[in-house]
Amino acid sequence: MRKFLFVFVAAVAACTGGFAEDPAAVPARVVVLGTGNPSADPERGGPALAVVVNDRAYLIDCGPGVVRRAAAAERNGIAALKAKDLKIVFITHLHSDHTLGYPDLIFSPWVLGRKEELEAYGPHGLKNMTSHIEKAWKEDVRIRRKGLEQANATGYRVNVHEIQAGVVYRDANVTVTAFPVKHGIWKEAYGYTFETHGRKIVISGDTAPTDEVVKACDGCDVLLHEVFNPYGDELKDAHWKEYFRTFHTSPAELGEIARRARPKLLVLYHQSLEKLPEADLLEQMKKEYSGEWVSAKDLGVY
Repeated sequence: MRKFLFVFVAAVAACTGGFAEDPAAVPARVVVLGTGNPSADPERGGPALAVVVNDRAYLIDCGPGVVRRAAAAERNGIAALKAKDLKIVFITHLHSDHTLGYPDLIFSPWVLGRKEELEAYGPHGLKNMTSHIEKAWKEDVRIRRKGLEQANATGYRVNVHEIQAGVVYRDANVTVTAFPVKHGIWKEAYGYTFETHGRKIVISGDTAPTDEVVKACDGCDVLLHEVFNPYGDELKDAHWKEYFRTFHTSPAELGEIARRARPKLLVLYHQSLEKLPEADLLEQMKKEYSGEWVSAKDLGVY
């Protein structure tokens, strides 16, 4: 399987003495901050990604521990993931495992020096969620601003953008397009396409099989797609079998999607292992897809 870009990135860092000297020399990268799911697996952070372009990080989802995982990536050499520089997030859907780190992302970078408002993009309902979080931490904000900490008056604020399918964001680094995906009975769930100078990255979010992913990728450089193991004991139960069929994507289904989407690299992320070894899921993927693919690891760079 094709090696991910971390080796190249490390080589560039070694030659330049760090990313800060010549960020434009490093291509857009995906940093997997967490590959986890609702299971309390201490080896896997909550689901979260970052697309890093030049000196800017664009987060996708914010599972539990997202700011600390970003700090770990910064320690590994990704300077754009410094806590106070976490300023923008794109949320795929409002399931708790994808948003439990949202209060962390709102308040921790502010405490650590962020002055800009957090820009948050996501489905309808995000404004309501944000409003309740702000109310829950109202006294914390008062104490930090008016007490001895003398925190700034802006860095904890959130500018919420409730989106629909289409281009949702554009700057000098990226154009971000949201596309609808099928995640059970959620009224709104999105995947995202990040188009940068010379690189196209597609993130499925949580989804059952959908042609929208195929259309969004269409030969993209990197496709990050969720996947579940259909052979777990839990899936012998008819209820859970129906749940996973309507909310998620099996290796056989993902193999078909990837053959049609033709990514240069397929990255398995947000894997549901169903209490089986990861190797079991990977053996299934080997049988289903012969293209270039890799199973994401926390803090992996692709």
